[in-house]
Amino acid sequence: MTADDLWLRALADLTARSHRLPPDDLTDAVNTVLRPLGVAVTIYLVDVEQRDLRPLPQPGRPAPDPLPIDASLAGRAFTQVEMHAGQGPPPRLWVPLVDGTDRLGLLEVFPPAGLELTDAALRGGCRLIAGLIGHLMTSKSAYGDGLHRARRSRPMGVSAELLWQLLPPLTFATPDATISAVLEPCYEVGGDAFDYSLNGNRITLAILDGVGHGLPAVLTTSVALAAMRAARRSGENLAGLGRAVDAAVAGQWRDGRFVTAVLAEFDTGSGLLRYVNAGHPPPLLLRRGRAVQALDGGRRLPLGLADDRSDVARTRLEPGDRLLLHTDGVTEARDAAGRMFGLARLADLAERYVASGLPTPETLRRLSHAVSGHQDGPLRDDATLLLVEWSPEASARLEP
Repeated sequence: MTADDLWLRALADLTARSHRLPPDDLTDAVNTVLRPLGVAVTIYLVDVEQRDLRPLPQPGRPAPDPLPIDASLAGRAFTQVEMHAGQGPPPRLWVPLVDGTDRLGLLEVFPPAGLELTDAALRGGCRLIAGLIGHLMTSKSAYGDGLHRARRSRPMGVSAELLWQLLPPLTFATPDATISAVLEPCYEVGGDAFDYSLNGNRITLAILDGVGHGLPAVLTTSVALAAMRAARRSGENLAGLGRAVDAAVAGQWRDGRFVTAVLAEFDTGSGLLRYVNAGHPPPLLLRRGRAVQALDGGRRLPLGLADDRSDVARTRLEPGDRLLLHTDGVTEARDAAGRMFGLARLADLAERYVASGLPTPETLRRLSHAVSGHQDGPLRDDATLLLVEWSPEASARLEP
């Protein structure tokens, strides 16, 4: 039996075990199926704030220390979504863990003594196993708390716990487009949220900011998200999505609360972008690596405040274009001297990271950390970013 056959057998064995696999037994199951190959692994998960890679605990074994993303070889493998070899001792491979294209962490692989880290069967087998582990981590996280706990450096607030359960994965890609989002402060979020949905060639996007802070703001945004999704799944157009949120928010509360938002539809076949701006900062268009325009059309009142206007703005994107959506907590973050982060700084950093050839989610991670670093103390408002990149090359960079 060849080495390739042994890896395929391990993959089949893990698949068979997965149906009744408790979440806390994932690492043990992986090591069990890889034992005939002489391979051992440790699973690292990216923490919620995307600063460290944290080991998934294994019963009876001391947990390794977390690994800093910005100052380690493992972190480079994570940020670049590429396999990297560490010469040790002992020698090891760092293999990205993704669910689809959503970055979850890394697989630290220890091969048997004497096997070169460049071995084709080893690398191909690691990619296969890591791909299945990524899917299992996502599916199994609904059945226990261990996978969630492993990603947290401190307790999560009630409002954040509620909101994170409502959001889609941070990154999604088709063969020709990539969508990625990031939200801070991740343990104490207020009313910010994002959403996306793919139907055929049409990607529907949303970024929202509920008025207020804490749990009341999250409740408002949650109702807006649910109303928008229900209307979208019933076939409503963009203007209809706004009206559905208006009715849901006004029907639930009588205190004048509202949600600012950008709702958009992007056709990946034609490049046509249609959008409505409900009292929200305008999206930023980047073309050929430069911020060229703020899309300020399609204006209406914030969602929850009935508005008879049904203007839907239209523009046509070019292949390679990037669309950056953000909430006001990004540009209004202030340093110790009271200086705001500002739109010009956001555009400049976005251009710089794009020029570096970073994967889409890594561009957003660095932008988000730049905002947090600018703020004097904890962020006073949610800071959410959503980036859409219309590029097959960008999509391909997210595959390990």
